[in-house]
Amino acid sequence: MIQIDKNLIRDLYDKAVVNPRLRQNLDLRNSPDDGGQRMLNALMPGTVVPIHRHPHINETVICLSGKLVEIIYEEEDIAKDFPMGMDAQDVPSGKRFKESARYMLDPSVGNFGCVVPAGAWHTVQALEPSVIFEAKDGAYGKDGSETLADYEDKAKTPSQSTFSNSLGDLKKNIEYIIGMERQSGNIDTPTPQDIARILNVSLEEIEQCMKEMGL
Repeated sequence: MIQIDKNLIRDLYDKAVVNPRLRQNLDLRNSPDDGGQRMLNALMPGTVVPIHRHPHINETVICLSGKLVEIIYEEEDIAKDFPMGMDAQDVPSGKRFKESARYMLDPSVGNFGCVVPAGAWHTVQALEPSVIFEAKDGAYGKDGSETLADYEDKAKTPSQSTFSNSLGDLKKNIEYIIGMERQSGNIDTPTPQDIARILNVSLEEIEQCMKEMGL
């Protein structure tokens, strides 16, 4: 039996403070094959939890000690106008993400936890050393969870199956990839290695084609 008491919490804090990520979790599942996820997570101020979401399932978060903020983001089309000063993030998917809500979790004042809705982009910010209990359905690694960084990468990397790589088409495809990168705010030309990987074409072919294009 695992007893969740001040000694366990102190042990998690001790491990989190020396962890390069400034956090430490304790898996409470019976086995890796469990159909649900349950864990304790100790977070130190300064830890960076990537913005992420669980597309199909709610996540329950209970703060056992400390104080932290659960931050929710909403997704909007880039075409929409945002108020001046709004902290927004553009992504190549044609979407923009902005902070929409903050929920203070602090058991000392009676704010014990929250339920993050399925599909909501979110992260946490530890204001002081904190331990939370997290629970959600779905086997770990198989529930469709994704970080915002992964979502961006999928949005800006064209599917290889959409390309025809005859010589004429290869030049068009290279131009398309460069255009997509610049549209996403990257002013640097993608390297031949990057383009070869995306198009599944040999590096030599890409280098020759880019040379002919004056790139």
